[in-house]
Amino acid sequence: MTASNHHWNAIFSSKTDPELGWYESDASQPLKFLDLIPGNKTATIFLPGAGTSVLVDELLCRGSRLLLNDISEEALNKLKERTGSVEGQVRWLRHDISKPLSAGLSKADIWIGRAVLHFLLSEGDIQSYFNNLRSALAPEGHVLLAEFSTSGAPRCAGLDLHRYSAAEMAERLGPAFQLAKSEDFTFINPYGDPRPYVYALFKRTAT
Repeated sequence: MTASNHHWNAIFSSKTDPELGWYESDASQPLKFLDLIPGNKTATIFLPGAGTSVLVDELLCRGSRLLLNDISEEALNKLKERTGSVEGQVRWLRHDISKPLSAGLSKADIWIGRAVLHFLLSEGDIQSYFNNLRSALAPEGHVLLAEFSTSGAPRCAGLDLHRYSAAEMAERLGPAFQLAKSEDFTFINPYGDPRPYVYALFKRTAT
C-alpha cells in the first residue's frame, strides 16, 4: 500500500472526526445504494477501510453483521470506543487490503469500498484489492465502490490518488459482475471544498 499504518495512525490520533477532510455527519448516500439490495439489513457486510465512519453505526442499528477492516489501529480503537459492545455482530480486522486476506474469513454478502481503493497506486496493489474482493464476496453478492472520480482532486490526506470511472471499476471487477447503478456525487468536505466522487453498485452474477 502507498501509505503505511504509521501515516494513518498519525492522522487519526491527531484529529477529531469532524477535522478529517473526508468526514461525513450522515451516511445517506451509501445507504441509498444499499437500499437497492434485497435483504441488505440482515446481510454480512465487509468494509475494507472502515476508518471511523458513521456508516458503521447505521449498519449496526440495522442489524447487519460486519467485517470491519482498517490499516490503522487508531481508527479501529476509536470506532470500538464509539460503538460500544457489539460482540457477535462485528469481526475486527487490521489488515493492509493490498495484501491477501486470510482464507478463513466468512463470505460477505456485500462489499463496501469507500475511499480506500483510490489510495492504491501500483498495478499489483490494485489487482490484489480486487482479488481480495472476489475471494471475500459470496456468490450473487453485491459490491458498492465509492472513489474519487476522474474529475476529482488528485491528492487526499497528503497522498496521490488513482481516480476512477464506473467503466474502469467494471473492467477491473470482470465479466462476473454486472453494473446495477452508478452516480456522480459531489461531497462537500468539512472545510467547504467540493470533492467529486463516483458511486457504483455491482451484482456478482457468477462465481
